[in-house]
Amino acid sequence: MGLRLPAKILRRSFSNGRNDAEIIPKGHFTVYVGDAKLMKKFVVPIWYLNQPSFQDLLSQAEEEYGFDHPMGGLTIPCDLDTFSDLVSRLNTL
Repeated sequence: MGLRLPAKILRRSFSNGRNDAEIIPKGHFTVYVGDAKLMKKFVVPIWYLNQPSFQDLLSQAEEEYGFDHPMGGLTIPCDLDTFSDLVSRLNTL
């Protein structure tokens, strides 16, 4: 059972006025991680969306921001170290 993101999020992520779609490799998407003081952009593979640990972060993002993400793309409200650890674990799968 895969996670389905509403089309509204996907459209908004790629049509926020910037031309990020040209620099994002095929099969990847952009997420912003951190809090209001320090936000960092990550380009991650789409297959992360099927991973339960990543889905947990998306649920937290939904609770925190709903579908109105302040950066215009998908924003994940966790600290950078936690996200980096998750990415490291996912990349060993």
